[in-house]
Amino acid sequence: MTDTRLLSTTVLPETTALLDSIDEPAILLSREYEILAANQAYRQHYGDGKPLHRRHCYAASHHYSVPCDQAGEMCPLKQCLHSGEPQRVLHLHHTPDGDEHVDVSLFPIRDAQGKITCLLEKMHRTRVASSHPAGAGLVGRSAAFNHMLALMERAAPSATSVLLLGESGTGKELVARAIHQSSKRSAGPFVAVECSGLSESLFESELFGHEKGAFTGAHLRKTGLVQAAHGGTLFLDEVGDIPLSQQVKLLRLLETGTFRRVGSTEEQEADFRLVLATHRNLKQMVDDGSFRQDLYYRISTFPIPLPPLRERDDDLRLLAESMLQRLAPERPVKLSAAALSCLQHYDFPGNVRELRNILERALLLADGDTLSTEHLPNECRCTPATAVPPLPADNGIISLEENEQRYLSAVLARFKGERSELADKLNISQRTLFRKISKLGTPPDV
Repeated sequence: MTDTRLLSTTVLPETTALLDSIDEPAILLSREYEILAANQAYRQHYGDGKPLHRRHCYAASHHYSVPCDQAGEMCPLKQCLHSGEPQRVLHLHHTPDGDEHVDVSLFPIRDAQGKITCLLEKMHRTRVASSHPAGAGLVGRSAAFNHMLALMERAAPSATSVLLLGESGTGKELVARAIHQSSKRSAGPFVAVECSGLSESLFESELFGHEKGAFTGAHLRKTGLVQAAHGGTLFLDEVGDIPLSQQVKLLRLLETGTFRRVGSTEEQEADFRLVLATHRNLKQMVDDGSFRQDLYYRISTFPIPLPPLRERDDDLRLLAESMLQRLAPERPVKLSAAALSCLQHYDFPGNVRELRNILERALLLADGDTLSTEHLPNECRCTPATAVPPLPADNGIISLEENEQRYLSAVLARFKGERSELADKLNISQRTLFRKISKLGTPPDV
């Protein structure tokens, strides 16, 4: 039987040289979560100046005191040992510059008898999302956001059609653009089509183009949006609003890869990657007869749900800070604690788009650099039940972090249920709860 400790000491130089041939960060792990070797890219991106050899991967990558599965996340190492198959998961990894989203792939390495002796972990940093307010592109760090991002990372490099499902205002076009930027067609055009704005008479002309004289008012030949997206990505937003009579024409385009301009008999070759989006329940529309079943199955190969803002409790402060930096880059604007508390208790039926509108309005109303509750719309101002609690009777002021830690310590001493139940009662994700418990120095599983 091969001993992984012996393995790491006898072949470490050769192993390190092999790992250094991998461009992206990579480490070799023991079955006990220990780092046996790391390549230069890993040391550069995730190293903290301390020796990595024999440190636990969860301590180096996440600053956890326990493995990821005990901290509210999926642990690819544990899953790999259980299934014997490679695993892939999106995590937030700690770096000297802060947390970043990392697409982690884990591969088992076996001895001559087929036993897994160690594991190779490779890390790919996503370029389309950030967990920092100043980051470009998508911003978030909640479990719901990370689940969406993991699906995006899997779908982007392929040619598969992607269907984005989410309420109005959840950022479907931003996600579509991010998928395009991460695809093999990123150098090509990104063409967005707002289907709800196309009347039945204009659908064919806008999508496929038309010849001169094809109909009254067609004074010139027009290039359609399908042709404009040649070599790139065609994004059909609100595809559920396409009239039933026109859906067969979209289906033919997708099935044959060809189209004709209105007024022409000549077939044109289409070359685009398709991303679609809708806030509607297309399956219900199929059952109601308002959406073609064959088209539904043609476009729903890889659905990606976009979470509403009310399910991204860990992201609200981050999103607000990011939007304020983008809306007023010349002003050091911040939300007051009371205003933030009000927003955290609001359901945001308009989602991220509504949050942006609220902040943009508040910026116009505020003369100073602090946005308070008086600058918020009436519908999202705090009620007495959700208002910020008063200071203690002795007027003692402590930091918010210390106040939170005191409260959490008291809760942990009294609460006897499961951690998942406690996270629900505190209205935070399990991952956030375990991270906060780890800061207390209390083992999360006690």
